[in-house]
Amino acid sequence: MKEITRLFDFPYYQLENKPNDAALVTKYDGEWVKTSTQEYLDKANALSRALLKLGVKKNDKIAVISSTNRTEWNIVDIGVLQLGAQNIPIYPTICAEDYEYVINHSESIYCFVSDEEVLKKVNKIKKNTNIKDVYSFDHIKGCKHYSELLELGKETTNQEEVETRKNEVKPSDLATIIYTSGTTGKPKGVMLSHSNITTNVLDSASRVPLRKGETRVLSFLPICHVFERVLIYIYQHAGTSIYFAEALDKIGDNAKEIKPNMMSVVPRLLEKVYDKIMDKAEDLTGIKKALFYWAVSLGEEWKPYRENGAWYEFKLSIASKLIFSKWRAALGGELHTMVSGSAALQPRLARMFGAAGMQVMEGYGLTETSPVVSVGKYANNMYKVGTVGIPIPNVEVKIAEDGEILIKGPNVMMGYYKDSEKTASVMTGDYFHTGDKGEIDDDGFLKITGRKKEMFKTSGGKYIIPTLLENDLKQSRFIEQIMVIGEGEKMPAALIQPNFEFVQEWIERKNHAVGTSFEDIANSETVQKRIQKEVDKCNKKFGKWEQIKKFEITPEEWSIDAGHLTPTMKMKRDVIKKMYASLIERIYRP
Repeated sequence: MKEITRLFDFPYYQLENKPNDAALVTKYDGEWVKTSTQEYLDKANALSRALLKLGVKKNDKIAVISSTNRTEWNIVDIGVLQLGAQNIPIYPTICAEDYEYVINHSESIYCFVSDEEVLKKVNKIKKNTNIKDVYSFDHIKGCKHYSELLELGKETTNQEEVETRKNEVKPSDLATIIYTSGTTGKPKGVMLSHSNITTNVLDSASRVPLRKGETRVLSFLPICHVFERVLIYIYQHAGTSIYFAEALDKIGDNAKEIKPNMMSVVPRLLEKVYDKIMDKAEDLTGIKKALFYWAVSLGEEWKPYRENGAWYEFKLSIASKLIFSKWRAALGGELHTMVSGSAALQPRLARMFGAAGMQVMEGYGLTETSPVVSVGKYANNMYKVGTVGIPIPNVEVKIAEDGEILIKGPNVMMGYYKDSEKTASVMTGDYFHTGDKGEIDDDGFLKITGRKKEMFKTSGGKYIIPTLLENDLKQSRFIEQIMVIGEGEKMPAALIQPNFEFVQEWIERKNHAVGTSFEDIANSETVQKRIQKEVDKCNKKFGKWEQIKKFEITPEEWSIDAGHLTPTMKMKRDVIKKMYASLIERIYRP
């Protein structure tokens, strides 16, 4: 086969080099249903033929909104792209008004939805858009099912036209517009070409430890995000079997069923997994409890490449057999690698899961860079805890004088859709300004040190990097979310959302005379004193001017639905400040 230069080339490459009977696997009605490489492409071509009959032209936009990753998403993706049209993925969790904005801004003319909940939101705003028709993946009364298109495209008489359209797609053509879940204002439409993404897939592929045709991966991070989407193409290129998790809360069950070798994660998920493990330890007694905490203390000291020496490795082998084997079993027993992205990973978590034999390879990138800039790899000494690995081939990373990370390479976006002014504001020549700050060490490893925009000055003129304090404090089991504030104020302070579940359990265990409602917890002097201990412990690691002098506890959980967080779980700092303006007043103007 000729060189891979367009996104739809990946499944064809798989068919020619490593056809797989279980290329894509989704669970329907309690059964895992396998789709072979051949069936995948047969359905994608049937969909292309149907879309041609509906009059879909080159550069038409097709919106796809799915609550979970599934086989149908991938079939639609290839069916749309090989016609020279564009797939516009939309985050399922955003509100109906944002659906309307993205659909209208992208000028989408057809829409695919996964389920009834998404359909309700689309139907709410459909009349305000140019959507001609909506097709669903689930069978929903009153909505056309996507299989109707496969039926419409059954006849192969216009396949020649599909082939012509495929051949006309150039690597430099627009493939997709991904709307970033901006922490402020309306989402920006990032235009990525076939070449942007395919080069990123091929340049990243060597960093992912996949055994061609043998590895099983579990996919659950939203495929509408370019991070998971690029991984899906990497998996297809390697001929691996991709199993799509049923839902976020079913990951553990699904992992036990399919025994994955690899999956992608976000730090928040690893934090929750780790917290659940630690919660279970509280029920242990005697020697079992002592052994558990001995293993954890060993894990906290873990270093890659047997750097701690033979005696440490001997102790670790015992801990692995007695304790860490149970951690592995909870995730299927055969998981050896997790790729982490989207936010900073606590080094403690990298060490704990590394000690347990499940390496966490932290990567770095942005939607605008398709996304991978750098990523760790355990082989060849390309892994270092606390860094995001070494930049991938063909991607140049430069640190500007003010510490900002600048990126140059074939992965840098075409620009923001319909916004040349905003595009120009983030480019200097061929270099993209990430807005992140970082440094490259003597071994070539990239370390992220903060976010340029999030850094602020106190009224005393001292610079504060909030993410450093936040990442440290989020290691506490008492703290779920924390936002450091204090721009233009005399001192840094923080808004804290406690880990309500853990705090409730702690109150009961210690027999504290405190109510367990969120409101009770937020107002409890006992809880405040306990969290103060965590803040004091963190403060010792920072300069006097950086230390958190005061904090307030928020009486509710921060969530995507309530508007505190973006769909990728990043804090909407301006929104949170507005929501808790009265708490901030209490801190600075009591």
